[in-house]
Amino acid sequence: MFKWLFGKKASREIIINAEPLETRVVLVEKGKVEEFQVEHTTDERIVGSIYKGRIQNLEHDLQAAFVDIGLRKNAFLHYWDMFLDISSMDEDEILSRIDRRSLPRQRRITPQEVERLFPPGSEIVVQVVKGMIGTKGPRVTAVLSIPGRYLVLMPGSLLRGISKKIEDEAERKRLRKILDTIHISKDCGIIVRTAATNARKRDIIEEAHRLQQKWDELKRKIAETPAPACIYQEPDVIERVIRDWLTGDVDRIVVDSKEVYERLKQITSTMGARGKVKIQLYDGDLPIFEHYKIEQQLENVFSNKIMLESGGYIVIEETEALTTVDVNSGRYKGEGSQEDAILQINLEAAEEIARQLRLRNIGGLLVIDFIDMRSRKSQNTVYRAFKEALKRDRAKTNVLPISSLGLMEMTRQRSDESIESSSHMPCPYCRGRSTVKSPLQISVELQRRLTTILRKSKKSDEKKALQAVVHPAVLERLKREDEQYLLDIEAKYNAQLTFKSDPNRHIECFSILDPATGEILYSNEEK
Repeated sequence: MFKWLFGKKASREIIINAEPLETRVVLVEKGKVEEFQVEHTTDERIVGSIYKGRIQNLEHDLQAAFVDIGLRKNAFLHYWDMFLDISSMDEDEILSRIDRRSLPRQRRITPQEVERLFPPGSEIVVQVVKGMIGTKGPRVTAVLSIPGRYLVLMPGSLLRGISKKIEDEAERKRLRKILDTIHISKDCGIIVRTAATNARKRDIIEEAHRLQQKWDELKRKIAETPAPACIYQEPDVIERVIRDWLTGDVDRIVVDSKEVYERLKQITSTMGARGKVKIQLYDGDLPIFEHYKIEQQLENVFSNKIMLESGGYIVIEETEALTTVDVNSGRYKGEGSQEDAILQINLEAAEEIARQLRLRNIGGLLVIDFIDMRSRKSQNTVYRAFKEALKRDRAKTNVLPISSLGLMEMTRQRSDESIESSSHMPCPYCRGRSTVKSPLQISVELQRRLTTILRKSKKSDEKKALQAVVHPAVLERLKREDEQYLLDIEAKYNAQLTFKSDPNRHIECFSILDPATGEILYSNEEK
């Protein structure tokens, strides 16, 4: 039996918790979670997958086509994300065309070209770049890419390049020489990924051949498979993590599943012996995330309030339109001037906000309200620190300097639902509003509805009897604070009011009925 005796703590490691319904993966640096991915085994992974679809309709006003790819909602395809299939062209035809990705969006393709090249009913091969979020269907592109560990193969492109994140000129020169020796189809471009830094030439070339073989297989499948159909399925979280996270500075991978452990050894077998020794099977008494004190850190991912070490805190609120982040001083007790104290809190918050965006996978528009700083120098310091912290983010980001209102605006690439959206559902009690009406407000509405019913009833010398069924909290309010108002209603309309509590009733819901017949005169239960 494997014993949990690994010696000193690793500084950078990947921890995998594999369970029957859910797989969670974290990247830990010096005990702190820096990356987090979760995937449910019942979910279908569509982001990154390639489909053979059929154009359903063209919307020139939106500059987009809607494509049936076999999912419950049609995919959204911008005109500027379309391009011609050049796989069947000869070399002269390929070289005579301009790579559309180097042109401004509005010049890439016109509505007239779309009508001619992609009329409704025609087939097109697309790749999902953004999954279904809320009521929106997936967004797709015809600019395909097949990622590997060191390279990205780009069918239909002439582009050959090296990731801009590789800044060392000597390494870029070495990789450029390797790139020049790679022979692939003329209809494919290729990009060298950051993970290729210091990678062996043989490993890079071998991966290029594997990617080429995969594309050749996909081309055959495209030709033989009727639309709509999935042509290429993006791998699950285990393979994606090895492909995207396992760099030379990762000390080890620790997994708590024997099955996944064997699978990881097989996946990394193409990476050389060095990759194999990094994989270790956890067999401790505590759950793996408890052992590494990861579970407590992940609880913050589902909390809107995150405490900072200095005593300050940030509050993150996700809405449909945007995400707001508020920075507060809290119980900060630092030394020095007030301006210095505010600057230190904001700098710490900037680092943590960048980390939380990665962990929560928050995308779209974000507005950050840092603590007000009078000095433009301090504002610029926080802005630069935040941009530096965002360099670790794999998603594309665009950040604007702090405005005159003290707000920082930014966008972050959204490819899938956030962690909160994918793992939570709207509260069935508050119906996603995060608040419910107070007993005071319900009392006001109840009195208004009682008055309306009594006014509409025919005038009679006999007392009109009504019974209201309410939540216990509302009844308590009626007894303690609103009794006189109810007595006034009885006197004014010659009525007899009785009240009954129902603990199973939603606090906002109440019913008014005729106690003699049981007829319901009003109910807002449908809310």
